[in-house]
Amino acid sequence: MKLERLLSIIFKLLHNEILSASSLADEFQVSSRTIYRDIEAICAAGIPVVSYQGTTGGFGIMKGYKFDKSLMGSHDVLNLITVLSSLSSVFEDNEVEHTIDRLKSLDTNGSSRTLYVDLESLRTEPNSLMQLRRAIHEKKVVRFDYVSNKNEFTSRELELSHLHYKFRNWYVYGYCRERQDYREFRVSRIMNLTLTQEEFLQSHRVKDEPSYSDSNLEGFADVVIRVNPNSLAKVLDQFQNASKVINSDGSMTFTISVYQPLHAEWLTSILLSFGSGAKIIKPAQLQSKLIAEAEKIMNVYKDV
Repeated sequence: MKLERLLSIIFKLLHNEILSASSLADEFQVSSRTIYRDIEAICAAGIPVVSYQGTTGGFGIMKGYKFDKSLMGSHDVLNLITVLSSLSSVFEDNEVEHTIDRLKSLDTNGSSRTLYVDLESLRTEPNSLMQLRRAIHEKKVVRFDYVSNKNEFTSRELELSHLHYKFRNWYVYGYCRERQDYREFRVSRIMNLTLTQEEFLQSHRVKDEPSYSDSNLEGFADVVIRVNPNSLAKVLDQFQNASKVINSDGSMTFTISVYQPLHAEWLTSILLSFGSGAKIIKPAQLQSKLIAEAEKIMNVYKDV
């Protein structure tokens, strides 16, 4: 813990002109005397820390001191800060904040950020993410109720491996005691999450994500959608990487490759969200599926 505190103080001093002993003591929740001892240790390590007197005094790095920043360029530093800042906003993680401060001290050029990332999502309750991350760090078993793709309720005990953000959703992966195997769960479907006091000793493997190459594309099929001019923005938000052809009437034809499109519930949900602004051209079976879903919606409101 002392070593981490010393490193954090060094990077803070590099990034700020003057820091008081009291402000450092408050941040690291130690006494001012401990901070003074830390400063002595930093000086003994060869880093020239200067003491400034007065009401606005404190500690700072001697002007002209050069810190080795050759490992990363300014753009590398800014890109790392961008991603870490987004993670910090999701997890409210003090350790990430300290890392950001250290990285900022490496960017002496004062470069302007040209990239921003926002990982916050209304689909996932932030407290659940923080609890799951804490469980991963502390190797604590978690219990929760889960709603499956088939809308079935189950109760699970999980020994966590890692969190994963993909397809605009957070997922948690780990060893499921009920299934006696590794499973992945979408965090937005987790309810009644409980972080137990039971620790697990086993180090669980990280999930290998499939890589789709030309040799394993069996099961993929093209879905062709014709989109009205007034719905282009909505469809582009979902299928920006699709093959697109602009038609003479201002509409656009999208072609996307989807794995087993008739069984892809996420695709059905997205297509229904387009309403009358998009029409499935092929496959014909997907047309029938959407018609059936639309009829179910109409039946829900038949008494209105």
